[in-house]
Amino acid sequence: MAEGVTLAGEDALTLMEPLTKLAVQAGAAILAVNRSTMGLGKKIDGSVVSDADTLADAIIAEGLAKLAPAIPVLSEERTHLAARPYRASFFLIDPLDGTREFVTGTDEFTVNIALVTRGEPVLGIVVAPALGIVWRGLVGFGAERLLATKDATVYSAPQPIRTRPHPGPAAPWIVAVSRSHGDPRTEAFIAERPGAIRQVLGSSIKFCRVAEGGADIYPRLSPTSEWDVAAGHAIVTAAGGLVTGGRRQPLRFGEDHDGFLVSDFIAWGDPQAARRDGARAPDQ
Repeated sequence: MAEGVTLAGEDALTLMEPLTKLAVQAGAAILAVNRSTMGLGKKIDGSVVSDADTLADAIIAEGLAKLAPAIPVLSEERTHLAARPYRASFFLIDPLDGTREFVTGTDEFTVNIALVTRGEPVLGIVVAPALGIVWRGLVGFGAERLLATKDATVYSAPQPIRTRPHPGPAAPWIVAVSRSHGDPRTEAFIAERPGAIRQVLGSSIKFCRVAEGGADIYPRLSPTSEWDVAAGHAIVTAAGGLVTGGRRQPLRFGEDHDGFLVSDFIAWGDPQAARRDGARAPDQ
């Protein structure tokens, strides 16, 4: 495969505002869908797909084709178009993360846009349209949170966000956990932290809580998809945190392996806590 376009640093920064606008527009379109009458279907893996997923994906695809036509796109809704491995930069998109939350009527669903360069997420945008919140970050340039109106026209002034240092062995861990997905390995990991305080959340909002210092850690020690992780990965990293695999190894995106799965991951607010914890990483 040809090398392609490589974006990072100042070059990627020029995309932040137009990508934010695009993600907010997709979120506004999702909110305009009538949840009680929309069409629902099932993918091959059994997961639910709605009219809102398809609509948001079409808006993002059209926007990216105009904004950065030379950069490939991998979207959850168009995996059949994937041309892995991606050697340079590509966009990794989840047009509606938390479809289950959206279908059941809760507000914890997001639009996720990530820019991945040489296998590493460098820019991430997560929009929670029903909450009117945008989190975004560029590795090396910091992360921030801002508010957006539900009609996608007005933004507040961005507020810088950072992860928090872990308060020490005597203090309880604040753990972001999934509202819809649980597994024995994750439960065992949390149990190793006596007194852990759980924050139950949907979609990529869990990453964003770590990024803004509202949680110390977000473990997911069961398989999930690359598009569920990449934008949050970039935001947590930009905010001063660290995202690793379950064995504390670096994660890679867009490579040529079976499926589009991340076998497990942990988002750490405090990288030093991750390093201290590495000695007891699980073997499986």
